[in-house]
Amino acid sequence: MNMSLEDIGWNAQFAKEFKPYAKKGLVPARLIRDNKISYGALLEGPKELEVIMSGKVYHDADSDAELPAVGDWVALELGDEDSDHMIRARLSRQTCFSRKAPGKTSEEQVMAANVSVVVVVTDAGADFNPRRMERYFTLIDRSKAKPVVLVNKSDLFPEELNQSAKEEIEALNNEADVHITSAAYNEGLEVLKTYLRRGVSIMLIGSSGVGKSTLVNQILGEEWQWTNEVNELTGKGRHTTTARELIVLEEGGILIDNPGIREVQMWTDETTLRESFADVELIASQCLFHDCKHGSDKGCAIRAAVESGDLSVDRYESYLKLEDEVKELNKRREKRQMVTERRAKRDHRIKARNLADRIDHQKRQNPHKY
Repeated sequence: MNMSLEDIGWNAQFAKEFKPYAKKGLVPARLIRDNKISYGALLEGPKELEVIMSGKVYHDADSDAELPAVGDWVALELGDEDSDHMIRARLSRQTCFSRKAPGKTSEEQVMAANVSVVVVVTDAGADFNPRRMERYFTLIDRSKAKPVVLVNKSDLFPEELNQSAKEEIEALNNEADVHITSAAYNEGLEVLKTYLRRGVSIMLIGSSGVGKSTLVNQILGEEWQWTNEVNELTGKGRHTTTARELIVLEEGGILIDNPGIREVQMWTDETTLRESFADVELIASQCLFHDCKHGSDKGCAIRAAVESGDLSVDRYESYLKLEDEVKELNKRREKRQMVTERRAKRDHRIKARNLADRIDHQKRQNPHKY
């Protein structure tokens, strides 16, 4: 099929930013796969190439999060049989879905760039976790994408349980579209296809085994991701996606499938956090004292709301836990920045000494020039 840049997500904003690169003879491409050492890149046509990152792009990045990622648009220098196709620049991201990288690091991990809709896949059984869903919503809100949730595997659970999970998720975020689906029986998937329009990128996330790969297979109409039956003891599928990949659909739209997420750790800021918990913030604003600790302080509106049942204990505890994580992450960021600045100053001193040594050496070798 013929495919234009607009079919894979190009728009006027990208085109405007790309003009200086076009004058240099570079071509636009979208990254569809991260092969660790190289990338898969899609060009107009369509034409898929294996490309690598230039040293300048790598060294100009202040962190791994600024390096090219799946979904990014890049300025590409085309090679030939004797030279590699080279990424010379990454265009600005219009949206960016990221989390804190797993483990104790304070690094941001970009999961996908330039995504319009983030679809969280869960079920009403063992995977259902409202607290985890709050974390997903916080990250989606920060990314500026549209949140959609699929309560999948509805065929395995009673209708009442599926509906209860749907309503509980809707109560967490009134901006989210929540649908009950069964990928195994191809039920409810028509709602997902309504988001798949020309040039619109949709990202699928969720725990391993919730049916993301089966959803992809149903949409594509082929076994794109190998799947297997569900383990009766754990409720998990035996297959998990192992690589992040962008898939352009013939009917229009772009899918980004993701490996199962074991950790949903925060990469956000205080403003986004408070916006995600606007209901808690509104109650807190009614406390008698502005510095209320929401414990035994007199006139605490939070405590009163919990006691009256207007605010669930789980919701409030989740807010406090996320806030603690953000504070800890900020501390690690500051520490990392201090280390980076010290290293930069050290490198400048070394360069200055080396330059002075070279000049001194040249003076000794050619005194008549100085």
